[in-house]
Parts: sequence; C-alpha cells; structure tokens
Amino acid sequence: MHVARVYLRVSTQGRDLDRQESIIAEARDAGYYIAGVYREKASGARADRQELLRLIADLQPGEVVVAEKIDRISRLPLPEAEKLIETIRNTGARLAVPGVVDLSDIAASADGVAKIVLESIQEVLLKLALQMARDDFEDRRERPL
Repeated sequence: MHVARVYLRVSTQGRDLDRQESIIAEARDAGYYIAGVYREKASGARADRQELLRLIADLQPGEVVVAEKIDRISRLPLPEAEKLIETIRNTGARLAVPGVVDLSDIAASADGVAKIVLESIQEVLLKLALQMARDDFEDRRERPL
C-alpha cells in the first residue's frame, strides 16, 4: 500500500475547499493510505505557505503528494516552482497529480537509453504543467474584474 499526503488549496479566504475534498476518497479508492490532509487558503504564487511547508516537513521516503491539479501545488515562476518540486523529491516522495504524467515507476524499471528518455519526458511534462499553471495565474491577474 502506498502512503499519501493530500494537499488542498484555494487562493482566497472567500473560497472553500469543498470541491477538492473528493480527492481524499479518490486516493483511498486508488489504494493509498492517507497519512495527512493539509488544507490551506493561500496564493499558489507564494512559496512560504504554512501547510505546504508542514506537508514537506512531514514527508517520508516513498510517500506520494496528492493534489487536485498542479496549480494547487504551485503557481510560482518556473525556476521557483522547480525548486519547490525538487524539495518534495529530495524527501524521497513523488507527486500524484492529474494532468501530470508520472513515469517514475516505468523509468525505475528501465535502464540505458530508455531510462534517460522516460526521465526526460517526465521532466518536460512537469515543466510544461508548472509553466501553464503560472501562465494561468498571470492571465487571471490581468483580466478586468
């Protein structure tokens, strides 16, 4: 059984986390033991979010961070977002986020050129998702109310 820590986030105090709560049950249904649920109302464009930092501090090797979408984890500029993801990975944990293909199990069983290709594809897809989350954040800020 895989161990997961679920991260739920909305940007403003006026919003609620209800829509994201279903991912807890979905993770359980997928066979995860939920070691913690971290709920936060803070901008994803900030790296100093208390619950996210607590989640990272709690992570153990082999655990999985589950979030509704990659923009729940980060809307930071790409270099900062990559540092955040690296911090998560340095704990020995990995991400399980819809829309971000996870090739880590396949890459782990591969070797040689196949391993390099799979790991490279994984990194490109993650960078694309992180940049798209940032672009969406910037687009929303520029829209007239």
